Amino acid sequence: MAYRWETPASVWLEDDRSGRFELVSSEGLSRIDWHAQERGRVPDCAQLLGASLPLSCDCSPIFPEGFAFCPNCGNALDKLAGQYKSQPDWWGPWCDQFLPRHVPHGLPVTMLPLGDSLEERPAAPAIGRAELAMPVPPNAHCVFAAGAYGFPVQRLLALACTRGVLQYWDPMAQLWHVMAAEDGAAPLAFSASDYAWIPALNPMRGEVALLPTDSGLHRLWINPVSETYRTECVLDAPLASSPGMIRRHVACLFNSDTGARLWTAPADGGEPAVFDCAGVPASGWSRSIGYDDRLTWLHPQGQLAWRAGAAPQWLPWPQGWTPRLEFGGPTQGRDGRLWLIGHGADGYSFLELGTETPQSEPISGARLGFASLLFRRGHAVVGEPWDPEHVEDPHDDDTLVLPLLRGFNNNRSQPSGLVLRFHKYTGRAEDALSGRTIARTTVEWIGKRNVILDDIVRLARPLECVPFVYDSCLWLHHPDWNQMRGWRLEELS
Repeated sequence: MAYRWETPASVWLEDDRSGRFELVSSEGLSRIDWHAQERGRVPDCAQLLGASLPLSCDCSPIFPEGFAFCPNCGNALDKLAGQYKSQPDWWGPWCDQFLPRHVPHGLPVTMLPLGDSLEERPAAPAIGRAELAMPVPPNAHCVFAAGAYGFPVQRLLALACTRGVLQYWDPMAQLWHVMAAEDGAAPLAFSASDYAWIPALNPMRGEVALLPTDSGLHRLWINPVSETYRTECVLDAPLASSPGMIRRHVACLFNSDTGARLWTAPADGGEPAVFDCAGVPASGWSRSIGYDDRLTWLHPQGQLAWRAGAAPQWLPWPQGWTPRLEFGGPTQGRDGRLWLIGHGADGYSFLELGTETPQSEPISGARLGFASLLFRRGHAVVGEPWDPEHVEDPHDDDTLVLPLLRGFNNNRSQPSGLVLRFHKYTGRAEDALSGRTIARTTVEWIGKRNVILDDIVRLARPLECVPFVYDSCLWLHHPDWNQMRGWRLEELS
């Protein structure tokens, strides 16, 4: 016989002979297979549920939420409910929903005050080292999300989007778990274009995000207790692009028998609308950029712009001009217009975005960056994107700087952010970003103080470096590494 205990969120059974508690069900979670998780997962599950843990008794390895004392022996318990304070979410550097409207959304820009902490470290030329390490996920080519998903604690997910493998980090056991699909869940793989998801801003328990798959647009729910996930279909069609959101409207491209079409719907689930986009490519799109009340998807052949309530506009690039999307993405001019770097018959130039008759500004060489965090070789570009670089140290001529993440702060006159600096590099920028192995690279924070965070030997494919923030730490991941490097951010805790 078992006694039934009901808390506001869960149902537990207490064995009348052993006194051990077993979780039967919990709000927002699908079927609970408690016996399969009882060994090794109890500390993590207790944090997720806000349950209580024994301090000195061995009557049960876990107790229901709110229990302060063991009902069998009366000893005090570690009551986890209400102990944890919230931490900032992370959905990828291109997915910060809290940026002001005058900053383009969809680029690697974050509002988190990373510089306030990182700049407390010894300034360059002192070379720091990573303070923390975390094993890479089993499927290393992935995107990361750190959020509470309706639970009382933050947890880290790594989605290998091209393979459709969802991975969950158990911080108590220091292990990655591969989550299994529940019956009827859609495959999570998406390979048509660059990956982007739309997080749930006020998630229900277990709700993660609206995400693209090869079969359509789905809402993802996780059950971290049973290590499973399920999906809800929002759009059943083969997608051509990742979704974007502007002014509380979601939109994405999908393919039909008559060509590509744009699907859009209000974020609150209102009536969707579909627009014909005949003639636009069926794959290969960048993540959408939200700016000036408009969503824009970039492609090697052109740009697709859309405003809520209007038909989308396809704008091919000028004849003979090819964008360099791998250089970082659009950057802003002083008047607020967006510009994209590319190469034409006369060399590199910046092209104005969002207009049928774009202005073009020639430049003398490649520039890497985005959203006003722009570098030519090792020197920052201050002012207009086509202005000459600001030379502070002539020795930086033999380096090449690749921005990874811009930290947005209204109180700073100049952009700051996380960059990679390739030392003694004299080749083309395109070669550095592809297969060439770079002998020495430093990870740096550029800001009020320039701080060297780490030194990397023999780095290849630097565009695969992924920065993310989890557990009040800044992490850097590369699929070739065995461990991810981390730096504490005490200011965020």
